Amino acid sequence: MEAQRPDGEHDPAARARTPAKRTRWLAIAAAVAVLALAAQGIWSRHDAHAALERDAEHASQISVEVVQPQKSSAGLDLVLPGNVQAFLDTPIYARTNGYLKKWYADIGAHVKSGQLLAEIDTPEVDDQLRAARADLANANANYALAKSTADRWTEMLRSKSVSKQETDEKVGDMLAKKATLDAARFNVARLEKTQSFQKVYAPFDGTVTARNVDVGALIDAGSSGGPAKELFHVAQADRLRVYVNVPQAYAQQVRAQQRAYLTLTETPARHYPGTVARTAGAVDAQQRTMLVEVDVDNRDGELLPGAYAQVHFALGAGAASFTLPGNTLLFRPDGVKVASVDAQHKVKLLPVSLGTDFGTRVAIVSGLQGNEQVILNPQDSIVDGAPVRIVPRKAQGGGGSSNGGGASEGASGAAAAAAGAASSSAAQSGVRPAART
Repeated sequence: MEAQRPDGEHDPAARARTPAKRTRWLAIAAAVAVLALAAQGIWSRHDAHAALERDAEHASQISVEVVQPQKSSAGLDLVLPGNVQAFLDTPIYARTNGYLKKWYADIGAHVKSGQLLAEIDTPEVDDQLRAARADLANANANYALAKSTADRWTEMLRSKSVSKQETDEKVGDMLAKKATLDAARFNVARLEKTQSFQKVYAPFDGTVTARNVDVGALIDAGSSGGPAKELFHVAQADRLRVYVNVPQAYAQQVRAQQRAYLTLTETPARHYPGTVARTAGAVDAQQRTMLVEVDVDNRDGELLPGAYAQVHFALGAGAASFTLPGNTLLFRPDGVKVASVDAQHKVKLLPVSLGTDFGTRVAIVSGLQGNEQVILNPQDSIVDGAPVRIVPRKAQGGGGSSNGGGASEGASGAAAAAAGAASSSAAQSGVRPAART
């Protein structure tokens, strides 16, 4: 053992061993630090690689919104524009020439059948009638003389007092005078009827919707070569005819005696019931529509002739079991398909057969079981087996739920129907009806 000096200091050998020991411990600490840093770097790189793999896997999955097929109902509405017309709507013209003497009904007046509307002053017709009656009296006198002469000559012919030739001449003259008398009688009757046209009467119960003449106006029946001028316009609006052009795709579903109802833009909550009175029974070759008449009771006068209305027809879904929004359809060369998501979150393309296109929704005749998760707005390049990720549907204004058929679905449905016109006979309509669920 090293001897210690009396002043307490170690010897030089002990002092030399102390720095070497400190150096060794510093080296060990440095090695541990290096190993810790290396382990931290390896771990962080492993985490980064795992996160990158997760991000890549997440990015490879398409985010999709899904909807389930809706059970088709018998209450799908076809909404079409219609023209409201009065059941009887008649312009009234003059049948004689003259000047308006007086009128008795103005616009808005409710008139009865046979009610006097106006009087026309026709002095020329009155003079012609008097002259015709004078000619009738003259023809009657001539006929009476010729008849009595023919009767006498016929009697004398029996005793051979006159020749048969002279008798035939007298009988012929009598027949000629008879024809002249008949012509004069018919001329008087014609002028009497013409004179009766001095009074203008209402042809049926209704409302005067127009009065185009006033007292003193020249009345021309068109005999002078000019166009006839309408005196009054009378409409019977207690019952209305509404004419609708139904597209070919729905023509066979609209039949006589079928119920319908009207709505107006100004009163959308009010329904006016009507009945399909008749159909044209043929599709117009240019418009591809069928003309349909709907009769509506309007005794309360709430509907006005000439108004624009929307006509609602209740259509059935036919043989279709389900309906889907139009923006779920994929039109492929091998037919119409929908993209569904299976239990493994993979895409499965299902071929379907289309029924009637109801605008916002399309009837599916076959190809679905009803429990599929059908992708909304699928990409055109989507293929079988592609991984997808289901995300919640975005809220849409105006009923964007899966069973409501929102506004975006309606627009896409119309576009899909237009795109698939070559593939499906149901997508022929250019009118966008609304779906009632």
